[in-house]
Amino acid sequence: MSIMNLKIAYIALTLLTIIILIIIGVKTINKTFTNKAIANKKKGILIGGLVLWQIYTYVIASSGILDNFDFPPRFAILLIIPLFVFTGIFIYKNRNNAWISNIPEHWLIFYQSFRILVESIFVLSLAQGILNKEVTIEGYNYDMVFAYTAPIIGYLIYKKLVSKKVFIIWNYVGLAVLASVIFVFIASIFNPQFFGSETMLLPRTALKYPYVLVAGFLMPSAVFIHVLSIVQLSKK
Repeated sequence: MSIMNLKIAYIALTLLTIIILIIIGVKTINKTFTNKAIANKKKGILIGGLVLWQIYTYVIASSGILDNFDFPPRFAILLIIPLFVFTGIFIYKNRNNAWISNIPEHWLIFYQSFRILVESIFVLSLAQGILNKEVTIEGYNYDMVFAYTAPIIGYLIYKKLVSKKVFIIWNYVGLAVLASVIFVFIASIFNPQFFGSETMLLPRTALKYPYVLVAGFLMPSAVFIHVLSIVQLSKK
């Protein structure tokens, strides 16, 4: 795959996840709010928020501010941490709201399947020198293995074949896998000795647009959906 096609793949996957999130959000809003004015306002906030974050990510990545790899990492401060904080505050404040229960449980599980495509693109990125081997499935990134369980778990919860405690545990495992991937990425930059190298392993290109969409949107969206699913299943 050429560099141009690789860039298109990152952008296309991001657009796909945005569309899925909008579909989930719009259907849930329609089911929760009978007042059309309120429903339309909620939809506008949802779509506007997703669009504005994409613009923000593009501006930050294109400005060159992420080119500085000093500690603490700027990509974490400017992209990852804000979304993690948003996830915590937003879900905590809405944990008792009806809309969480109105989302079909299996939708949130099936959503995690997009990580199969992320890891597939990672392999292609490795071939182009965009990523180092350690952060892909050829190294220490086993997210693809977990992601392959999403369709199976989604089907089981749809058919109500297993206790919901199992699905809650599955979500926690998913968060643990993501944490391990984040560790591998961070170690590739700031502690390459962990992998037997004296120099930084992650190519600087990895934090250019559109590759930065993984850290700036795709991974945090997986965390958000995991946390949302845990809250939803715990309530029920």
